[in-house]
Amino acid sequence: MKYVIGIDLGTSAVKLLLVNMNGKVIQEISKEYPLMQEKAGYSEQNPEDWVEQTIAGLTELTDSFPGDVSDIEGISFSGQMHGLVLLDENHDAIRPAILWNDTRTTKECQEITEQVGREKLLHISKNIALEGFTLPKIIWVKKYEPENYSKAKLFLLPKDYLRFRLTGRLHMDYSDAAGTLLLDIEKRSWSDEICTALDIDPELCPPLVPSHEMVGNIDEIIAEKTGLSEKISVFAGGADNACGAIGAGILEEGRTMASIGTSGVVLSYEDAGNKSFAGKVHYLNHAAPDAFYTMGVTLAAGYSLSWFKNTFAKEMTFDDLLQEAADVPVGANGLLFTPYIAGERTPHVDASIRGSFIGMDSSHKRKHFTRAVMEGITFSLNESLEIFRENGKSVDTVISIGGGAKSTMWLQMQADIFNTTVIKPGSEQGPGMGAAMLAAYGSGWFETLPECASVFLKDAQTVEPIRENVEKYKELFTLYKSVYASTKQINKDLMKYRNGNEV
Repeated sequence: MKYVIGIDLGTSAVKLLLVNMNGKVIQEISKEYPLMQEKAGYSEQNPEDWVEQTIAGLTELTDSFPGDVSDIEGISFSGQMHGLVLLDENHDAIRPAILWNDTRTTKECQEITEQVGREKLLHISKNIALEGFTLPKIIWVKKYEPENYSKAKLFLLPKDYLRFRLTGRLHMDYSDAAGTLLLDIEKRSWSDEICTALDIDPELCPPLVPSHEMVGNIDEIIAEKTGLSEKISVFAGGADNACGAIGAGILEEGRTMASIGTSGVVLSYEDAGNKSFAGKVHYLNHAAPDAFYTMGVTLAAGYSLSWFKNTFAKEMTFDDLLQEAADVPVGANGLLFTPYIAGERTPHVDASIRGSFIGMDSSHKRKHFTRAVMEGITFSLNESLEIFRENGKSVDTVISIGGGAKSTMWLQMQADIFNTTVIKPGSEQGPGMGAAMLAAYGSGWFETLPECASVFLKDAQTVEPIRENVEKYKELFTLYKSVYASTKQINKDLMKYRNGNEV
């Protein structure tokens, strides 16, 4: 039996999966590392921590591996998107990595939009300038740390730096490059036009490769430390959302993923890079060959339910809370909730909007509020699906993962609100499985990634929409969408009363 390793470099930990040719996870290892938050809005990590913990994880994996390590044929990667790692002429990291959830770059986003032009930025990168992307971080370092910027000869994203340290080879794949704002999405090349407009040396950008491409072998020293064979093939890998999509089987038109974690993601496969969504959703290169994906984000999806539980039902488990709401009918007895408790991303890029319960009266009990929160989260995800459909996209199957897939009631709610078939996967390993699938495909085990998915991925549950519920939810969704415009100014005015004091 042959094996591959999928390495998912996350924000709080690196997760390693050892997977065999049947797609079975033989071993799973996780190693944590700290987050540095020096100031409000800052989020950084020491790249050395990623390397040390990955080496520790690989060593643990080989120590308990029952066979010959030469049977482990390939390694590939998934990684947290957008993070900036700057390298000097010796390819040493100049400063800590600035991560995707760092929000210090609001002014830099405005400057990028002004200097490049919003329409040109959308035409080339297919996305608007947001704090999460890599380019604003580069501009910030250039402006506030000129001594560091002057040393910089190359930038990498987190998983690319990790792969470089394991192989000595410098690359970036298209799916992660798409999250920098420097890539011409359709042409799959760095944009000289954007670099010129912002006075960035194009040589700062690393060589580009497809996610399934073999980029080298394990370095001799790393092989000695970990016990891996020097002959093991290393593949480029992809961005975490792109690898998560592969791991959920989002590999053909019509298939869409809905992920309800702390935040919520709706991600849909695209076979062409020439569409325009006017910046309402993200539009990025897929880690699957010659493909793309659209993605909408709800900032406080599962977080809204966690907040509600911790505030109003701390003594209950999530299962008990949802069970209590199981007999509440569609519409939560006339109660609506908008999950804007941390601002919003899609379709409203608005940091000051806040959540609402609307329609409350004395008949409402906790179970009605629970149902309303669940419906509001799902309505928010549906706003992204609506944008996809308004732009000519067919969505006939939604793969549900995360917290929303753990409840039969919530699966049915998604089917009814999305008005589509909803499938719960048989196992959920996320981006790590996507990385393993890239290694399996790159190693030649399968002719195509969809063929790999047919072996590695199995469905556990299929839920069809209930027509009567679909019609009710269409009416409720119209009401839900009206809440944002009705409360936008109110919430803006209320901001001055935050922290209990009028500002």
